[in-house]
Amino acid sequence: MGTSIQPVDMLVPGRNLEAYVQAVSTIAVLSVEQERKLAERLYYNNDLEAARQLVMSHLRFVVHIAKSYSGYGLPMSDLIQEGNVGLMKAVKRFNPEVGVRLVSFAVHWVKAEIHEFILRNWRIVKVATTKAQRKLFFNLRSSKKRLAWLNNEEVEAVAKDLGVEAKVVREMEGRMAGQDTAFDGYADDDDDSSYQAPSHYLEDRRFDPATQLEDADWSESSVSKLRQALALLDERSRDILERRWLNEGKATLHELAAEYGVSAERIRQLEKNAMKKVKGSIMA
Repeated sequence: MGTSIQPVDMLVPGRNLEAYVQAVSTIAVLSVEQERKLAERLYYNNDLEAARQLVMSHLRFVVHIAKSYSGYGLPMSDLIQEGNVGLMKAVKRFNPEVGVRLVSFAVHWVKAEIHEFILRNWRIVKVATTKAQRKLFFNLRSSKKRLAWLNNEEVEAVAKDLGVEAKVVREMEGRMAGQDTAFDGYADDDDDSSYQAPSHYLEDRRFDPATQLEDADWSESSVSKLRQALALLDERSRDILERRWLNEGKATLHELAAEYGVSAERIRQLEKNAMKKVKGSIMA
């Protein structure tokens, strides 16, 4: 089916997240019969108004799922927006003849989009690259029964439950437990603990001419590659990428959408495509 669900303003949370959540909570929940009729209109007649109603009536469901991922330190509005993209994909693929409610069918698509967003943005160094690691990343926390490190028996139990090897569980647990540490220690450290700061164990080579030359060459090379990669983009894509990621005062999707006269979802797509091209050019 070649249905294309056009995004609406309600699909993208604005700056006032609380107002958005309150607004979607007032949208009526569809009855089984109402949902079935709308789904049939979309599936058999390509009725986009029916698609819009199905999407709108499930926005509160996306908010509920997105809130469960608040612990990753990413903007809730972005999590909701990505979840809404998954919801639209689910509505587009929903077959009323299957005999299940849309909410049951859509949960996979909503979570899939949110998962992908988190994995792209949670840390600079990716913590999950393989399929097994992705599965662990989103299930290990709930599988752990306590805050301490897993013992051998617990590792085996988690590995069996998630269908992965025990060593993969150990590796992911270590990655997720990593924390930032102040290089020079903290201001309130006492004499007994201050020596544990990394600066006491690492040789200071900041003023080594060879190190300075190496750092300067690396920095110049990186900047040069980035400039070359940005130069390959069209003017609009380059402007979006710079203002979303490189400028000090970062622009929101809504601000750029209003400026270019397109939807916020279109800006998100342009940003994603531009980022992919830049990464490909730099890694080439």
